Amino acid sequence: MPSQPRPPGRALEVGLAFLKLGLTSFGGPIAHLGYFHREFVQRRRWLDEEHFGQLLGLCQLLPGPASSQLGFSLGLLRGGWLGGLAAFVGFTLPSALLLFVFATLSGQLAGPWGQQAIHGLKLVAVAVVAQGVTAMAQRLTPDAPRALLAAAAVVLLAISPAAWTQLLVVAGGGVAGLWLCRSVHARPGESFAVGYGRRTGRLLLLTFALLLAAALLAGPHLPALGQAAAAFYRAGSLVFGGGHVVLPLLREAVVQPGWLDDNTFLAGYGAAQAIPGPMFTLAAFLGERLHGGAGGAAGAAVGLLAIFLPGLLLVSGALPFWQAFGRRDLTARMLAGTNAAVVGLLATALYNPVWVSAVHDATDFAIALVGFVLLVAVRWPAWAVVVWCVAAAMARALV
Repeated sequence: MPSQPRPPGRALEVGLAFLKLGLTSFGGPIAHLGYFHREFVQRRRWLDEEHFGQLLGLCQLLPGPASSQLGFSLGLLRGGWLGGLAAFVGFTLPSALLLFVFATLSGQLAGPWGQQAIHGLKLVAVAVVAQGVTAMAQRLTPDAPRALLAAAAVVLLAISPAAWTQLLVVAGGGVAGLWLCRSVHARPGESFAVGYGRRTGRLLLLTFALLLAAALLAGPHLPALGQAAAAFYRAGSLVFGGGHVVLPLLREAVVQPGWLDDNTFLAGYGAAQAIPGPMFTLAAFLGERLHGGAGGAAGAAVGLLAIFLPGLLLVSGALPFWQAFGRRDLTARMLAGTNAAVVGLLATALYNPVWVSAVHDATDFAIALVGFVLLVAVRWPAWAVVVWCVAAAMARALV
């Protein structure tokens, strides 16, 4: 029988542990899970393998940033609500501050060198998203039924790329998984102790649902920051898979209404590859850049809080119910179908807007291809690929 988690530690202990990870966790959401496992299972022994696996399974099932949800859950179990908050702040703050600073400086990159640097960041996005699609396809579509689901998602999104189609594809993947993914089975195990009961869990889930309803019903009568909060909350509520998968939903949220353009969006996305911490802190860059930089610090703060809040409400609300729900084969099949559809969603985003906006000629293709090879075959860290793409893009200006 797996051991129960150790007694809750102080919030300061949790915060310092996650601050260290927030400063050093390069490589994206999949790599973050490895950092967490090494730090909290192997080194600190805050919980055992089985409990870690249960938390990971829950975070992968729910929409939102899986690595941030897992970190928040680890802090919550270790140090209570203050521990969860400390884990979130420690892991998120470094990358959020870096992206906010980049956003404030990006308006000064109007010259030819600055534009080439921004173009290099867009080429980074091509390499990183292509690597993400490849890795997710290998892991999440290992058989013919799930590969078929991913292909169907690509076709549907090519026919109708609207936001409602993205939601339909993700939901439809979960439903189809009930029938097409019958070879997938749950892995039951002992539960872990949560410091609150199902009543609190229901209240948290109800809060999530009410805020989502408000975000979906939000109209143009709201002030600019209110509209931004609703858009970021919708994106954080409806994205499955986290990390790169948030790209199409965030673009739909901020580019389609005309709040910023594709070039700015992809430059921020490329910059996010060069720093440690969660991908969702891209919201700090986007929030600051809204309406040509009018968002400022308030826009960055609203973007961050709104995009992370739904995932944290969901995971904390679901924890008291996870033991019973997570043991069902139906849950595992729905998750498998949803993940397969997410692969198709990300593959579509790789073409438009990432490829269409960044690759304009053979030189662009060569720079992005080398970046992809460095990531996949040579296994360079993402920040080093950022250096390559930006340097190569700027060097072509000398030719």
